[in-house]
Amino acid sequence: MFEHEQVVIRTGARSGLPVIIALHSTVLGPALGGCRLAVYPHWTDGLTDALRLSAAMTLKCAVAGLPNGGGKTVVPLPTDAVDRRAVLLDVGDAIEDLGGRYGTGPDVGTSPDDMLVIGTRTRHVACRPVSAGGSGDSSTHTAAGVVAALHAVCASVFGTPDLTGRRFAVVGLGRVGADVAHRLSAAGATLLLSDVDPARQALAASLGATLVPPETALQSDVDVLVPAALGGVLTPATVPLLRCRAITGPANNQLDADTTADLLHARGITWVPDHVASAGGVAYAASVELHGASPTEAASRVEAIGTTVATLLDTATHAGITPLAAAHALAASRLSATVIGADRGGTR
Repeated sequence: MFEHEQVVIRTGARSGLPVIIALHSTVLGPALGGCRLAVYPHWTDGLTDALRLSAAMTLKCAVAGLPNGGGKTVVPLPTDAVDRRAVLLDVGDAIEDLGGRYGTGPDVGTSPDDMLVIGTRTRHVACRPVSAGGSGDSSTHTAAGVVAALHAVCASVFGTPDLTGRRFAVVGLGRVGADVAHRLSAAGATLLLSDVDPARQALAASLGATLVPPETALQSDVDVLVPAALGGVLTPATVPLLRCRAITGPANNQLDADTTADLLHARGITWVPDHVASAGGVAYAASVELHGASPTEAASRVEAIGTTVATLLDTATHAGITPLAAAHALAASRLSATVIGADRGGTR
């Protein structure tokens, strides 16, 4: 059961396409969440994505300690051949009509340049190009946060945060996945890379890595699996086939259902929730563009993801629960504390 404050579904005046904004929570503050443009079998599949992703954004912001809630924009495309500017302007109008309760940024299918177009219709947009006064591409900060999380998970599982010689399988070599792969290579890790696009062979070769199909990477004998493509890769069917000791990556909604976290736990595989590991992008952008932090301060908040992961894993171990349960408990405590404070006349 999804519990959202508001779900907007409207036909774009220019594009004629459905613009979906799922506003999950504003308990901690205005909701944040990227704008996703993607081809779906049916527009209702885009709605399902928006609902799940917006709920994950609430958890992401709460666990990261941000004074923001979660939302998401999804425009289901019939094909890639659409009037892109018309779509983006329609998105801007829909966001503006929410009166500041939600702001967006880049996601799958969008970029900082796209945020400039959306920004002509609303000021509630982040991650515009640095040259235009924004914080730029958030993917580099997302990748930095993932690597901070990987240091923490390796310290917990293997007894040292050192990544040298550690074996990683990175599944998905988009902006974030490729950045993570570069950082792991620079740290001396051994890489197995995977992507559905065979053109990524050049990247693999440049890093001295092997490029394999996604299903091969998922079942490879590695220390850590790094899901960095689309979600839903961890299911009751795939978990028994895994041969890794830990899973930590930026892909959203890696589990098909929360109960799959229990299956991973039963197999002794440490899974860091994706909404924890992937918080670097939103933490940096929100810190700089919404909360007035300097780039240095924002970068330190991204690095703090490692501390958050270490705390969650320690809590999970001592309480005998999954890291997902520990993350849910932390998010719930911050959300409920805010509600109690408001009830007593406090402020967000």
